[in-house]
Amino acid sequence: MIRFSEYFNSWLYGKDGYYTNYKNIGKEGDFFTSVSVTPFFGGAIAKKIISSIESDFLNKTTTILEIGAEKGYLIADIIQFIYTLKPELLETLNFAILEKYENLREIQKKYLFDSFGSFIKFQHYDDLENIKLDNAFIISNEIFDSFSCDLVFTKDNILNQVFVDNHEIKFLPCKNNKVLEHCKKYSIEKGEISLEYLEFVTKLCKNINKFEFIAFDYGEKNIRNDFSLRIYKGHKVYPFFEKNLELKSFYKNSDITYDVHFGYLIDCFKQNNIHNIELKTQLKTLIDFGILDLLEILKANVDEKSYQKELQKVKILLQPNQLAERFKCLSIRK
Repeated sequence: MIRFSEYFNSWLYGKDGYYTNYKNIGKEGDFFTSVSVTPFFGGAIAKKIISSIESDFLNKTTTILEIGAEKGYLIADIIQFIYTLKPELLETLNFAILEKYENLREIQKKYLFDSFGSFIKFQHYDDLENIKLDNAFIISNEIFDSFSCDLVFTKDNILNQVFVDNHEIKFLPCKNNKVLEHCKKYSIEKGEISLEYLEFVTKLCKNINKFEFIAFDYGEKNIRNDFSLRIYKGHKVYPFFEKNLELKSFYKNSDITYDVHFGYLIDCFKQNNIHNIELKTQLKTLIDFGILDLLEILKANVDEKSYQKELQKVKILLQPNQLAERFKCLSIRK
């Protein structure tokens, strides 16, 4: 019998785990992300990067670092839009991806080389511990909802923790002091908790002297005291505790995720003496970054049909009933 956090980690990252091999994302995959919808998501981030350099927060030789890059589409979109908007920056900027799996590093490396050849300065990191940078602009898209989590549930005023035995869920009284202390601090009676955020944030703050970090993810600032854990398979969503759900049939061949507790993530940065923190919806973030300005540039340079086609894709990112309000962006400056 193992803790649910171990089961979660094995599901996604263990031998033959779901994330250990490249998965199609979008129409042919199990789920959509903002990156798979339109390259203008990366375009808006590129515009923000340029703004941060022009305002002298970051210098022209900074490293653009993506954490968890799938095939490399997002960082490629960012590079392409920097080339369109301020091409001279590509002569000085550095680009990097943090990816622990060698097979995914090879896929990313090939995609970026096929796209840009040796025109850009690029390198891989396989561990956050190995990153030592003076300054960086860091991007992550849906990584914190893939950190392993524990599940807790209160019954008769006793906090229970989920364990797994041969794909069967068992609730047992929680005896883990770290879990108990965390739940007490944030008044958590039911839901997911990830204690891995603090170690990640601490390493990030230690290894990069100055940075701007934007993290897009699904979640809320405050906990809801309910389970959000869900499985994505073939664009269908299965609540983890759905009746008659056979976990064994989904194990390692589907995505499993949960809502990020941004309040705790923010506290992790504050514990590292960082207080320049903003949490906004994806809608407000992309508008602030200048995505509408990019659409105006597109409109002036293509025919109406091409413009309308891309506009409809961008609307998915901006409409409240699509990705705009459900996803948040945490912006950090150190």
